Amino acid sequence: MSIYVIDDHPLMREAIVMVLRRLRPSENVVELDRLDKLANAVEHHGRPKLFCLDLKLPDVTGVSGVLTVKESYPDIPVAVYSASPAADMEEACIEAGADIYIEKSSGSAELTAALRGLLLADDGDLEPPAPTGKLSRRQTQLIAMLDQGLSNRDIATQLEISEHTVKVHLWRLFRRLGVKSRTQALHHARSHGLLSNLR
Repeated sequence: MSIYVIDDHPLMREAIVMVLRRLRPSENVVELDRLDKLANAVEHHGRPKLFCLDLKLPDVTGVSGVLTVKESYPDIPVAVYSASPAADMEEACIEAGADIYIEKSSGSAELTAALRGLLLADDGDLEPPAPTGKLSRRQTQLIAMLDQGLSNRDIATQLEISEHTVKVHLWRLFRRLGVKSRTQALHHARSHGLLSNLR
């Protein structure tokens, strides 16, 4: 399996690759400058484990790149990073299938934390696995906090973790529940009685 970094800006691509190689020295990291090279690269380097995708590429722009990747590899995590502020593009990217959104203005520590969190979540090591059909303690906490209307920043403050880690926790929660948004997660929780034990 390989991690694919798709970005046409060499410096940014190298920065992402450097972080990934520090986090996962044994993983094969493949660099691409266009999305249309992906299929051929997968043939040569193997099934993807993670995509790190720039929103603006020579052959795709905006969420179209995310949609293209998820169409071919629906079960593979996608980390999107962009020069656009999260307020402008994050929600659209998540709806398109991205798992986390990283602003290019983020410092190296933030970038590292976000990618580490996503890799750990995909490995199942971010927290102890929950019994089949049940939520973990952290996921139960998150449902309660979503019900209170807390923002990611509020949740991060209460749990004393970074906002990026909150996003990864939410991603795992959404994946567990089979939903794509906070609203859908709360609807699922209410209709399945997941909130009744929290009150």
